[in-house]
Amino acid sequence: MWQTARRHAKSPEKHMLTPYELFVGLRYTRAKRKNHFISFISITSMLGIGLGVAALIVVLSVMNGFQKELRATILGVVSHVQIVGLGGRLQDWQTVADESSIHPRVIASAPYVMAEGLLSRGRSVNGTIVRGIYPELEESVADIGKHMRDGSLDTLQAGKYRVVLGIDLARSIGASIGDRIMLIAPQGQVTPAGILPRLRQFTVSGVFEVNNYQYDSGLALIHVEDAQKLFRFGDAVSGVRLKVDELFAAPGVARELAETLTPNVYVSDWTRSHANFFRAVQIEKRVMFIILLLIVAVAAFNIVSTLVMAVTDKRADIAILRTLGAAPRDILKIFVIQGALIGFIGTLAGLLLGVVVATNIDVIVPAIESALGFKFLAKDVYYISDLPSDLQSKDVTAVATTAFVLTLLATIYPSLRAARTNPAEALRYE
Repeated sequence: MWQTARRHAKSPEKHMLTPYELFVGLRYTRAKRKNHFISFISITSMLGIGLGVAALIVVLSVMNGFQKELRATILGVVSHVQIVGLGGRLQDWQTVADESSIHPRVIASAPYVMAEGLLSRGRSVNGTIVRGIYPELEESVADIGKHMRDGSLDTLQAGKYRVVLGIDLARSIGASIGDRIMLIAPQGQVTPAGILPRLRQFTVSGVFEVNNYQYDSGLALIHVEDAQKLFRFGDAVSGVRLKVDELFAAPGVARELAETLTPNVYVSDWTRSHANFFRAVQIEKRVMFIILLLIVAVAAFNIVSTLVMAVTDKRADIAILRTLGAAPRDILKIFVIQGALIGFIGTLAGLLLGVVVATNIDVIVPAIESALGFKFLAKDVYYISDLPSDLQSKDVTAVATTAFVLTLLATIYPSLRAARTNPAEALRYE
């Protein structure tokens, strides 16, 4: 090895083609050490970095999946922009819809009536949000029609008093297609016998499932004209729902419409009405990144221990290289290469493991749930009942870069210590 190092040191041309620092650094990494404890720490560092990187990639992918699923689920029921009348009632909604449609980014609009009510069938009673819609217009601003499990939104016709229920709501009152249920409105009507609740019999004509417990268990759809009669809205509606050409353009469109529309309306968008969900997921994603990055950092700085012991073990070799003409910076490069190789192998292994798990999580998680006999995300507790994953290249790149930079930082101190080795002192007791 020393002859090779001397040959590389004396030949500038070969030094440029095959730097001996790289040769020696790789050889130190591959060589069988007498001190097996150093090898054990090196392997432990690789495994720690690999597991930390894999965990980061999987967790970030799951967080991305939650954001994507949450957005798709909520926006399947909630529109991009809502224009609500002050006091919960909007007169002359057609004018508001026409003025909103002038905006170049608005592609569809639909009125709605929103109210609370009670659904009753037999002895089963459930509170619900009742939304009155025009089926032909609702399909243009929301995706409920794509999530129908039975029946169709087109069955909602004015004067027919039909209702479409969320799947969990239908199960809770034991209703199916063709069953008759009672819808009770909170507004009472004055009679000689006193104030009695307003109620109307409806026929179940459809069942939807959007995989969001809040809506699957608490939303009932009826025709807007039936809702106006039941809740005494007259010709008014609660508001107008809009769909824009780009999901993330909704906040800007809402601000612009608020400046141009009549002042007796309130304009909001999906980022305001459900900001808490998306903000919570985003904050949790950042916190989890920091926490799991500490695992990578601890594993990376194990390299410090590895290289410090390697430097102590190789003091005689370092001294001989220095007497052959190696400069301190060359010694520094040797141990930087050794530590960087450990980090590179660990990072690469973690990337491969993380990508495999993240892309197959829809198979892995159900298998674990089946083996353990319980479900991680109960539908009645969590908004999303399945563990989603959305692997993004920017996250993979950020994790790999951060992990590798941490390993390089960990090599600085032991490499500097090796470069400062005094050859005379190192060889005195050899």
